[in-house]
Amino acid sequence: MKKRLLSVAAAAFFGVMLNAQQIKFEEYDLPNGMHVILHQDNTAPVVTTAVMYHVGGKDEIKGRTGFAHFFEHLLFEGTPNIKRGDWFKIVSSNGGQNNANTSMDRTYYYETFPSNNEQLGLWMEAERLRHAEINQIGVDTQREVVKEEKRLRMDNQPYGNLFNTIQQNLFTNHPYHGSVIGSIEDLNGAKLDEFKAFYKKYYVPNNATLVVAGDIKPEQTKKWISEYYGSIPKGTVTPKNFPKDAPITKEKEVTATDANIQLPAYIFAYRTPSNKDRDAYVLDMLSSYLSSGKSSVLYKKLVDQDKKALQVAAFNQGMEDYSIFAFFAIPMGATTKQVLQADIDAEIKKVQTTLISDEDYQKLQNQYENQFVNTNSSIQGIASSLATNHVLMGDTNLINKEIDIYKSITKQDLQNAAKKYLNSNQRVIINYVPEKK
Repeated sequence: MKKRLLSVAAAAFFGVMLNAQQIKFEEYDLPNGMHVILHQDNTAPVVTTAVMYHVGGKDEIKGRTGFAHFFEHLLFEGTPNIKRGDWFKIVSSNGGQNNANTSMDRTYYYETFPSNNEQLGLWMEAERLRHAEINQIGVDTQREVVKEEKRLRMDNQPYGNLFNTIQQNLFTNHPYHGSVIGSIEDLNGAKLDEFKAFYKKYYVPNNATLVVAGDIKPEQTKKWISEYYGSIPKGTVTPKNFPKDAPITKEKEVTATDANIQLPAYIFAYRTPSNKDRDAYVLDMLSSYLSSGKSSVLYKKLVDQDKKALQVAAFNQGMEDYSIFAFFAIPMGATTKQVLQADIDAEIKKVQTTLISDEDYQKLQNQYENQFVNTNSSIQGIASSLATNHVLMGDTNLINKEIDIYKSITKQDLQNAAKKYLNSNQRVIINYVPEKK
């Protein structure tokens, strides 16, 4: 009885949290096509100004990869009104912080300032969009920065190129077969005019979403937005009509090498639907059931009990056009790939033929409710969610509705998704092994 009372209390607590978590926002378009989202929260004196551009690694052309990520670095070089090297100094000296990141689908920049510097954040992002400096010294400088990043994060990092290897082998026609960081050879070969053309093509207001979240006065914020962004000319946005990949109907096995590893890794990768698809949510939840935490089925069996794997995971990487569901395992001792494959396949078979337990299902639901609350517990998190939901998901209000999608997923849905997407004839097996000396 005591446990039951605690469960009810916990449910009531989560109910209060989720109701309080409703994120109010206002959105509109400027005449030049820039989408604006405002979220007012006056509980803390901070404001995040963020801009998401609908350009990522998939938008690049063959022979000129890495541009989207390169611009994430290049566009901190300065503008006619911000001297080269001053961007980060301005932010830090005014009590702020900033960063940027790039994916295959988009590029995202943000500044968070004390709310008395809201106008500064809006001005800086408008400067970046209106007339960023694209010159040879900036290109040469940031090219070296990107080279060092690639060396540190990928080329000299154990398993650093593993995800790129998955993309290369899971996609053939669609540009997801590339990588976010791209090719240094391509960046070395690119001329200054090509970088200027990329900026002109993608860094236009009608390819951008501006989010201002936090301690704002909406009417004043709108005036500043109109002043700083309204006169930036509209650009020409090319429709995203990428080639499709035919369904995988026959299991494929490939081998890749890595000079930085001593133990092999085995990957079993499946191409799955866009993260806009409801099944993407189901697969996300299924990956958590299989390998999230030490009590998950794969960890408990292969790592904890049988000691066959040093590490094991199932992950779901959602993207705008397709997603990736993959199993990853590093063997322990003399365990063979065949043994790991058989055990992973056995767990897949279980979820395809047997509904998960009520206890495991409730644990998943609790986990996603907690995750939902945590994701939007900060102004920076809210700004990122609002931008992502508009640009990549096509529905800004998913910031409030997404938890309802997860709550609607049934045990039968989990089983159906496993049956539909996780069959051996639909996968690529990657043997990621040490490079022979």
